Amino acid sequence: MTDKTVLVLGGTGKTGRRLVSRLTERGARVRAASRSGQVRFDWDDRNTWEPALQGADAAYLVDMQDKPGAWDAETNIRELAKFAVESKVRRLVLLQARVTEPVGGKSLIAGEESVKASGAEWTVLRPNWFNQNFDEGVLLDGVKDGELRLPAGDGLEPFVDADDVAAVAAAALLDDGHAGETYELSGPRAIGLGEAADAISAAIGRTVRYVHVDHQDYVDELVQYEVPADYALFVADLVAQIRDNKNAVPTDTVRRVLGREPRDFADFVADAAARGAWNV
Repeated sequence: MTDKTVLVLGGTGKTGRRLVSRLTERGARVRAASRSGQVRFDWDDRNTWEPALQGADAAYLVDMQDKPGAWDAETNIRELAKFAVESKVRRLVLLQARVTEPVGGKSLIAGEESVKASGAEWTVLRPNWFNQNFDEGVLLDGVKDGELRLPAGDGLEPFVDADDVAAVAAAALLDDGHAGETYELSGPRAIGLGEAADAISAAIGRTVRYVHVDHQDYVDELVQYEVPADYALFVADLVAQIRDNKNAVPTDTVRRVLGREPRDFADFVADAAARGAWNV
């Protein structure tokens, strides 16, 4: 048990809400922050920053690199980290991505140096694509429609479970021994989109196909569905990381930090199917 107060940005998001549960179970006082929640935090409204940070011992930082439009992650995270240190926050855990090249013109690790230079204890999390992208994220509609149309080629990805990311984040926020670490987080094995589609098909009893599409054709398809052009390119470039096997090698980080193996994609699929996540 702990007596720490922890601010969780993105408290209703994929990792945030899971992290809130884990922190609460360990007795932490949790502030689940969002733009419309009881604890208000809005990256675009700096008047919300200091009140959210006041009295917190640690904070989980999630930026807005995955939204359409321009956003200066480096500057915003640097300014927030400054507010945090001035508010006596001693520990910062920053969620980034296991992507070191620009995607859609954005760097998904742009905020790391700002946190490292903040003066607080810091830990950086760099996860692979989440399992949960299939049942509550960008791939959900494709699964329900029976066709995953993506520019991923035959590339492999060791999808990581958001619960495992949350568990590592909780350890970094509450336990000693994680300061100054950059944790690359993956699942136990790399699979292709075809294998993922086959696993889901078997679990739900109807066919879900993976169809490779050209990179620009994929961007054009998204734009036809009124997705902003810059965001369409961002998603396409992110999928291309799978196509090019940029992060296909699994890491042992979850096992080292948590003392257990990360959740396998097959176990995620069985659970999601049992919950009716892909019912149509």
